[in-house]
Amino acid sequence: MPTVTVRYFAGARAAAGRAEEVVPAGRSLDDLVAELTERHGGRLAPVLAVSSYLVDGVTCHDRKKPLPAGVTIDVLPPFAGG
Repeated sequence: MPTVTVRYFAGARAAAGRAEEVVPAGRSLDDLVAELTERHGGRLAPVLAVSSYLVDGVTCHDRKKPLPAGVTIDVLPPFAGG
């Protein structure tokens, strides 16, 4: 089955309880975020709502486009500091 890797950083890592996970490919970023919210519940949902997302290191501008197999999605919550 084709997959994508989701990597969590900072507060997203703490809320998800893991640094990364592998999920099936082929869905959009919006669909993926909905699945992750359902899978990990209340702690991760508010973090995902305010996070930025990189697809293979590039900001995702089309959250409805299917994610190709093999990409890495970085979940970047807002960071404090300067």
